[in-house]
Amino acid sequence: MLYAIISEDVPDSLPSRKQARPAHLARLEALRDQGRLQVAGPHPAIDSEDPGPAGFTGSLVIAEFDSLDAAQAWADADPYMDAGVYASVTVKPFKRVLP
Repeated sequence: MLYAIISEDVPDSLPSRKQARPAHLARLEALRDQGRLQVAGPHPAIDSEDPGPAGFTGSLVIAEFDSLDAAQAWADADPYMDAGVYASVTVKPFKRVLP
């Protein structure tokens, strides 16, 4: 089943994001390589593809997991959690309708 992992950043998270980004991306690339990743990316803090120093306000990952518990465990182990990037993370089932 698909699950949405919706994360909200702490204020001024950009330095911590930059530090933990390689490890964060490696986990997403592993999901992609397994054919389980549907979409992943950050929410820019301003209306721009490259928000520069404004940074990001959170992230969205939609991926396939065996269960809600498995999705939550994956989210809890994100390097951004260890780096203090996220203030909160919500994991919930997602049903693709389109496309």
